[in-house]
Amino acid sequence: MLVLLSGVSGAGKDTVKKELLNRMDNVITMPSYTDRSPRPGEVNGEIYNFITTEEFKQKIEEGEFYEYSVHHEHYYGTSRKILNENILKGKIIVKDIEVNGTENLLKLLKNDIKIVTIFLRVPKEELRNRLEHRGEKASSEEIELRLNRFDYEESKIGMYDYVIKNDDLEKTVQIIMSIIKNECKIEQK
Repeated sequence: MLVLLSGVSGAGKDTVKKELLNRMDNVITMPSYTDRSPRPGEVNGEIYNFITTEEFKQKIEEGEFYEYSVHHEHYYGTSRKILNENILKGKIIVKDIEVNGTENLLKLLKNDIKIVTIFLRVPKEELRNRLEHRGEKASSEEIELRLNRFDYEESKIGMYDYVIKNDDLEKTVQIIMSIIKNECKIEQK
């Protein structure tokens, strides 16, 4: 099963995903490829596989991605090989991904594997506060770029199976754990 976790930048996708990985058996994450530089504390191969723009473009030409997009001026993509290997192992893959990536994966894979889509909502002012107080201190231009995408991403909520207001980490994680457990039961029927 593939669980796609989306929401605007700063909605808490990465934090929620880390909690799910710590608390649930058989749940793994799948690193995306990106050409952006690592943020402080990010380790290559955990959340992202960091490669150059040239390497990313070569992987596009070689058809190595199920989907890719440019998001906040950087490439992000989903590896065919990594996704297929983990699905064959019977793993539950939790992947944080932006709305265009979700849309693309649904089009490509919805008839082949079980996909559960979850959108994390955060009020715009709370989002601004989170972005301004993030560890890596985004520039005011970068914060505005991310906030300007807020309405677009919110307009895509209709394609998600679940929409959760992420204003309490523990509550959000408990809800998503319940969703995953219930979706696994449905899939086994």
